[in-house]
Amino acid sequence: MDTPVQKKKLSLKERYAAMTRGLAWDTTYQPMDKVFPYDKYEGIKIHDWDKWEDPFRLTMDAYWKYQGEKEKKLYAVIEAFAQNNGQLGVTDARYINALKIFLTGVTPLEYYAYRGFAHVGRQFTGAGARVACQMQSIDELRHNQTETHALSHYNKYFNGLHSPKHMFDRVWYLSVPKSFFEDAYTGGPFEFLTAVSFSFEYVLTNLLFVPFMSGAAHNGDMSTVTFGFSAQSDESRHMTLGIECIKFMLEQDPANVPIVQGWIDKWFWRGYRLLTIVAMMQDYMLPKRVMSWRESWEMYVEDNGESLFKDLARYGIRKPKGWIQACEGKDHISHQAWATFYQYGGAAAFQTWVPEKEELAWLSEKYPETFDKYYRPRWEHWGAQAAEGKRFYNMTLPMLCTTCQVPMLFTEEGDPTKIAYRESDYLGNKYHTCSDHCKDIFDNEPEKYVQSWLPVNQIYQGNCFKEGVDPTAEGFDPLMAVLDYYNVKVGRDNFDFEGSEDQKNFAAWRGESAEGNQK
Repeated sequence: MDTPVQKKKLSLKERYAAMTRGLAWDTTYQPMDKVFPYDKYEGIKIHDWDKWEDPFRLTMDAYWKYQGEKEKKLYAVIEAFAQNNGQLGVTDARYINALKIFLTGVTPLEYYAYRGFAHVGRQFTGAGARVACQMQSIDELRHNQTETHALSHYNKYFNGLHSPKHMFDRVWYLSVPKSFFEDAYTGGPFEFLTAVSFSFEYVLTNLLFVPFMSGAAHNGDMSTVTFGFSAQSDESRHMTLGIECIKFMLEQDPANVPIVQGWIDKWFWRGYRLLTIVAMMQDYMLPKRVMSWRESWEMYVEDNGESLFKDLARYGIRKPKGWIQACEGKDHISHQAWATFYQYGGAAAFQTWVPEKEELAWLSEKYPETFDKYYRPRWEHWGAQAAEGKRFYNMTLPMLCTTCQVPMLFTEEGDPTKIAYRESDYLGNKYHTCSDHCKDIFDNEPEKYVQSWLPVNQIYQGNCFKEGVDPTAEGFDPLMAVLDYYNVKVGRDNFDFEGSEDQKNFAAWRGESAEGNQK
């Protein structure tokens, strides 16, 4: 009789090792360096890939079960929201404009992240890193899909949500998030992980997925808040990948330290500039506010960052170069960004407005040292103009920073009355940047950033018109041609919220709903 086989139950650690390291092998007919050529060209030295540790030790079979349970709950809420006309429960139709930015500016980044992690996961010699990137890649694709599904309901009732993918590739302000990810995944695999997994996911992502999603809940948008918190549980794992990647590189070889420090300097600043739009959304676009951008920055970046970089100091890592300037900017960037979009509201795919008196009072309370001194007078002036029927629109095009591609709206450190402007010379041409840090990034890799597709420059060159458009034709209107190229429906998607179709429809629907309840 055969001896019965005793099935040994593996521990979590053993099971994880078997399902990651146990699936890898060394090549024989081609050298490993030829199969994985990209994890060395950045100069990062890795001596022992087995030192890579995933604290979650999540295997693929457990991953699918875990995510499947979340999907069931998420889509049950989304379906209930749609069936119960949840769009009527939001506080104010102005709030939908924040979702327009989210759908066109944030959701496509999830797809870019999916592509990026799928690519870099293939480039690592170590099996543990490959498996971790594979799962994050699938996560990011799921986020893109769930965010699209959750927000698609609003497209049935509100303008500006109809062409997110088309707009992401063309609209001027969406070049900011687009350029961030294209910059990241045209770097090497370790730089990509530093850019996305560490600098953005670990240091900065809580600014998007926690206070903004809390704001969605306060404004009655349970569809958005549900996908936000569903994604946030994945983000905690992504953040862990980010800190693991940084520590792994730093522990492998001392020569890695200056390379990693340079990437942290670069990508902290690039991520900070990207979040300017989120700052504006939080301070100006939520009718019911949870916390200011300044409070969010202090809670999720300053407090957490101080302890993080104190921990990393033992490896020789200091805080990013732009840390002090970013912390000062918490008092300014949301106001400067909203003022810019208010002026250029005719060329955007969402509506803007002058803050109401109660909102101005809230901003004064949250920004006591800066708002009344520098920003309230501007809003009171524009509000008076609008009341006289002279709503202000800026009919010029703004200069863009060659590095971050944000309009040159930021001010000098210590002087909020002076626009910051830096200039670099490269191969006989001048390139403009919005800060010392964007200039440093440009000067370090000028051959990369001179290729930037800057929307304003492209408009002036005549490259933002649909095929067949004749700019020399009599009566040609370049602004209308550009908006047509963007797929912006003039008079419906853009201009001021006051008097807009969205405002009128929402008021009518809410009136009909209230009337029906009374009956």
